[in-house]
Parts: sequence; structure tokens; C-alpha cells
Amino acid sequence: MAKRSFAETWWGKAWVDALEHSARLDPNRLPRGRTYARNNRVEDLRVAPGEVLASVWGRRRTPYKVRVRVRTFSEAEWAAVTGAVAAKAAHAAALVDGELDPAVVDDARGAGVALLPDAGDLQPRCSCPDWADPCKHSAAVCYLVAGLLDEDPFRLLELRGRRRPDVLAAVRRARAGGGVGGGDAAGGGAAGAGSTARPAPAGRALDEGVPAAAAWRRPVGALPTVPPAPAVPGRPAAWHADPPGSAPFTAEGLRALVEDAAGRATALAAGAGRSGLDLDEREDLARRADAVLEAGGIADLARRAGRPPTALVAMALAWRHAGAAGLRVLEEDEWRPPTATMVAAREALVAAGLASSKVRVRQNRVAVGAGEEVRLSRDGRWYRFAKRSGRWEIVAPPADAPDELVDAPGR
Repeated sequence: MAKRSFAETWWGKAWVDALEHSARLDPNRLPRGRTYARNNRVEDLRVAPGEVLASVWGRRRTPYKVRVRVRTFSEAEWAAVTGAVAAKAAHAAALVDGELDPAVVDDARGAGVALLPDAGDLQPRCSCPDWADPCKHSAAVCYLVAGLLDEDPFRLLELRGRRRPDVLAAVRRARAGGGVGGGDAAGGGAAGAGSTARPAPAGRALDEGVPAAAAWRRPVGALPTVPPAPAVPGRPAAWHADPPGSAPFTAEGLRALVEDAAGRATALAAGAGRSGLDLDEREDLARRADAVLEAGGIADLARRAGRPPTALVAMALAWRHAGAAGLRVLEEDEWRPPTATMVAAREALVAAGLASSKVRVRQNRVAVGAGEEVRLSRDGRWYRFAKRSGRWEIVAPPADAPDELVDAPGR
């Protein structure tokens, strides 16, 4: 099974490295956390000053609530961090441009402050009964923070207690106040105070301008204000005329596509969705079916797509719980895994509390009750199916082990 990477940029990879080598978390729990993160068990992941919040699907029918507290910096530590940024012109310029130079980590460390998690900096807490530090649910959340830092490394500063505008304001004050020693910041030596102005071209005087040190001490102007993302998408404008009869679409269908695109754009602007432009036709249909499942729009979408409503419901649920992988598993034919694998699966289900007489193995499928079974996919993950309206549907996110998909008595 291909392993999903949690980080693509320097910042995300640095977070994972610190998580595994510096934060001093239980090394026996981190592998299970990686598995949960790769299997899309985490949802509603969000960052706030000093904490990460998320919901994580485990054994029960409702997700566990996870809160990972991150130690925030003291005023003295923040002064050291902003001083390290302000002391180098390149760092300050990058900050104004919306970038966080990775070299800031080393400069802050030189000032005695660790930007990335160190021992005792992370305090994972979860509503599950496992008191390990961290449990697999909170470990999964810790890993997925790397993806957030890929998108915006300034979230690391937010985790430490301050948002980017506050850090930027502090750096401006440091530079404006002259508290930025070092030749790089002050333009010392050849660039300092106009002491070594370059010679004027022959025939005209040179306008020496402003000395570099004075220029860098000037406050940076206010950044442009970015309007907040709209809470809901706007309404499409009315058509001037209906499409011609020969067009391969109707006004109603085109309006539905416009509304769907507006909804996706709104979610993207709020940082809460994907464009969906990478999906094929079948995946996009499943995504749209999932979006209208609770609103009662399946029958209309099925009619326009030329699909039976029950088949579209099954596709919607497969997409909801497992994305494109769920669609593949939904149509996967029976196959024969190694006998030892299925024997171990049956034993795990019985040990989880299921009656031995109800657990029956057939090929890659294990019946766990009337109209319910768990299936091993070819990618090595287990899926829970239920038979509804004569059709099998995926009814839960996938798991690494079959017993994680059933609720034993008393749990």
C-alpha cells in the first residue's frame, strides 16, 4: 500500500522531524497515529493560538474529540524571536511578503528559543479511554499539522501564541526602534550611513538618496487588507435566454453546475475544501451525490445522470467515507486473501465481542450479522458494509483492522 506523505515543504517536514525526535512523545503510539492519519480518520482539523483541535474517528459510532495544547512563548521568548527576525533584512523582507524564511528557526534557536516542538511543548488530550500520551487519535492530529504548515508556515507562530499580523507589527517596531544590531540589518560597513557612496558617473552629480541603515529602520507601510471569505456562495445571475435546443445541457443543469462551482470556490476561500478539478466524471458524480444526500436531491441527480437512485446513494456514501478509494472498493469483486489473514480477522472480531456463530468468512469478506459484513480491500484496509434496499453500502471510514469497525457489547 502506498504511504501518504504528511509534508511537502521544508516547514511540514521539519514539524514531522521534531514530532518524532524532539517532542518526546510515546514512540510506541506514533506509528498507530500515522496509520490513522493516512486512513483519513481525522476531520475538522483547525489551529488556534496555543492549540490544535480536531475530530477523529475510532471504534465508536461518533468521533473522538482531540485537543493538542502547544506551549506558547513568554514575552521574553517572543522578544527573542522577533529580534532574530528583525536583525536580518532578508527575514524582515520575507515576512512583509508573506513568507517565513526557514533560517528563522536556526536564528531563534541561537537566541535560546525553539520554534519547533521540543520536549514538553505538546500536550495531547483525547476523549477516548486510552490515557497514553499521545493516544493514536491525538498522534494522528499531530502528524496532520504538518500539512497545515505546508499551506501556511505562519500557523507555527500562531500555535506559539501570536498571529502573523502581531509578529509583523513587533518586527516593524524592532526595526523602527533601531534595536537590530548586526551588519546585515544596519547595512554596516560599506552599506552603512552613506560612508562609502559609489562614485558618480562622469559628467553628472550622484543623488545619494537615503543611507541603507536609515531606510531599513523606517516602518513598513500597512499591508493591503484582504476581505474575509464569504460565509455562503452568491447566487448565479439570471440567464438572458435559455440555451438553444441543440445544446447538450439545459438552463437548469447549467445553473446547478454554476452553484456547485460557487460552493466549491467559497469553501476554498475559507480554507475548508478542495477544488475537485482533479476528479474524473465518476468521482465528481459521487462528490455531488454526497453533497445532496441529506437535502433530498438524489432522485433528481440520479435522473439527470442516468443512474438508479440506490446506486447513487451507495456511491455517495463510499465517497463520504473513503473518497476515490471507497468507490473502487464498492465495485471490487470478491478475491481470496491469504488464509492466515482471514483466520486472524475472524479471531479479532470474536475477541472484540461478536458471537462466534455470527462471524462467517467468505473470500475477502466476513459476515458480522444480518446484512452486515466487513471486507478486506486489495490495498490492505478494511471496510464495513451494510445491505440496504438490496444494495451493499459502505457505512464507516476504513480501518487497519476489522475489529476497529465493529462495536463490541458494552462499548
